[in-house]
Amino acid sequence: MSEGGVAPNKDASPERKRYRVLLEITDLVARAKSLPEAFKELAAPVLALTGGELLNISLHDPRENCMLTHYWKKNAESGEFEALPVDEAATGWAWKHQEPLAIPDTEREERFGCVPVLLNHGVRSYTVIPMSTSAEHFGAIGLGKNVAEVLNREDLEFLSRVALLAAFALEKERANRAFEEQQSLVAISRELSSSLELEKLLPVILSSLRSIARYERAFLTLLDEEGKNVHPYGDAPEFEPFVNHEAAVPLEQDLSGRAIQTREVAFHTAEDLRRIKTPLAKAMCEIGIRSVCSVPLIAGNRVWGALNANSRMENAFGPQEIEYLQQVANQIAAALQNAHAYGEIAQLKDRLAQEKRYLESEIRSANQPDDIVGNSPALKRVLDYAAIVADTDSTVLITGETGTGKERIARMIHGMSRRKDRNFIKVNCAAIPTGLLESELFGHEKGAFTGAISQKIGRLELADKGTLLLDEVGEIPLELQPKLLRVLQDQEFERLGGTKTIRVDVRLIAATNRDLVRAVEEKEFRGDLFYRLHVFPLHLPALRDRREDIPMLIRHFVEKCAIRLHKRIEVIPDEVVQAMMRWRWPGNIRELENFIERSVILSEGSRLSPPLDELRDEILRPPSESDGTLRDKEREHIIEILRQTRGALSGPAGAAARLGLKRTTLQYKMQRLGINRLDYLS
Repeated sequence: MSEGGVAPNKDASPERKRYRVLLEITDLVARAKSLPEAFKELAAPVLALTGGELLNISLHDPRENCMLTHYWKKNAESGEFEALPVDEAATGWAWKHQEPLAIPDTEREERFGCVPVLLNHGVRSYTVIPMSTSAEHFGAIGLGKNVAEVLNREDLEFLSRVALLAAFALEKERANRAFEEQQSLVAISRELSSSLELEKLLPVILSSLRSIARYERAFLTLLDEEGKNVHPYGDAPEFEPFVNHEAAVPLEQDLSGRAIQTREVAFHTAEDLRRIKTPLAKAMCEIGIRSVCSVPLIAGNRVWGALNANSRMENAFGPQEIEYLQQVANQIAAALQNAHAYGEIAQLKDRLAQEKRYLESEIRSANQPDDIVGNSPALKRVLDYAAIVADTDSTVLITGETGTGKERIARMIHGMSRRKDRNFIKVNCAAIPTGLLESELFGHEKGAFTGAISQKIGRLELADKGTLLLDEVGEIPLELQPKLLRVLQDQEFERLGGTKTIRVDVRLIAATNRDLVRAVEEKEFRGDLFYRLHVFPLHLPALRDRREDIPMLIRHFVEKCAIRLHKRIEVIPDEVVQAMMRWRWPGNIRELENFIERSVILSEGSRLSPPLDELRDEILRPPSESDGTLRDKEREHIIEILRQTRGALSGPAGAAARLGLKRTTLQYKMQRLGINRLDYLS
């Protein structure tokens, strides 16, 4: 017998031998980590003292209401019997009735399904003693002999004392386990409360799971926002290729799917793992995992995922283990909920901060009155159409030369729409470097690219429920246009570096000074995107095409600049107005406003004194047939053809055929040039 083992003294009396063995058993169960481990050494002396062939302990499993049995034989063979329902096991009868049971001859016993197993092990008589304390009933101890006889009174009393010592050992083991579990729960709670950021919290959770020492491995599966996939988290080397948060596993295929879907604890056996056939389940089979317990992570009436503990033992998860794992799962779920809430608050604060910064940069434009100065027919037609489309959510494409007031018209449309109380967000697509435009529009996740040190909310999200103006939309790179097209079609997108689909409700207004029809023909702009933008086109006429508005604009800008510059301008000479009306204003209204501001600054008294030298060359030169821009010539030529065709665009004799253009191309050019075919019908 090895050191520390139990061996009866051959020279002592039977009674002293039993007493000595009981003392040794007491010491052994006190030192052993578990009762089955203690029985490895105490089985031999017990069998020797009683003349037994087989000794077994059976523990009741309330989850399955069955008896789980370990056995040891005189020839040193040991193992486990197949789990039997309580009513089919002799040990189950003794546990249920809390009485000893004697089977004098197993060959004549027909009550229990365990008898064939006993006979296979050479057991002809079988005695069972309940294994209980005053506080709890654990199971039973069974002793089998290879002869048909009943245990004598002394052996029966000895076996009863062994059963009582075993019960006390189990009670102590469970008390120690409960104490360790409470300590670990406190430690886990302390660790989980140390961080509110999910990225920092997950390593803490995984570290906490390693303290669940009696299970070989434990890992998490977290449910995504859509509830369709789970992401596994763990740090077990054997599972490393499969437990990777970057992997997305369909919920119905995952080991923890049943627990998440039913919100109840789910169990898997080795046979279940072989049947599941996922890479992770296969890896678990290969390292000998025989039981898995998946506990749903529930907090705030939401399932966040599952805690998955696994063991190389069959039926490793009894009521106490499950209760402990549920407490751990509750703490993890609460920590995840808090981290999620913290993340939402942080994201909201970040979004508000970005909105504040953006709106502060726009406050000057936003606070200015949206009055459009002028009463020319060309301008009135644009304003009438803008008022009609404002009440809808249709996409508007505003075209016109630089400085014609496209942004002001866009703000006016927003101000007259149902979205007027929500954000008006502007993106100048030409002012943002190509590499940053995607991030500016759609936002990005932390780490999406070098320099992305935090999450960024894109302009599309800022404009949710409001209006987004894409100024200079013709400058959007071709590679980015399909993503914008998807937003127009589906109102959804993903941030740069992200996988979560974000839905928005945005009214889009696009503006450009480019000829998009020509850009489409020259493959510089996607045709499908152009037609998505070209729902309701508005063309702003150039200032030279509405010269009658110039005097009114001069007075408006003089008054505005004088107030801002703390000057008093009361007289605007007629010759100054006439000179400005003769200038072609290639920069349109913006150029006129800047010229007026410069004039107010240079004026010393109450009389406006503009720097007419800047305009004099144009003023002094008499107009000629060759004067005017290419745009002017194009406009005059189209108008002349419309007069000849009496406003007809299509057909063999229509204006489009005579100009050698497609009808749609001609219509776009007319719109861009501020030409209305109705003016030439007769």
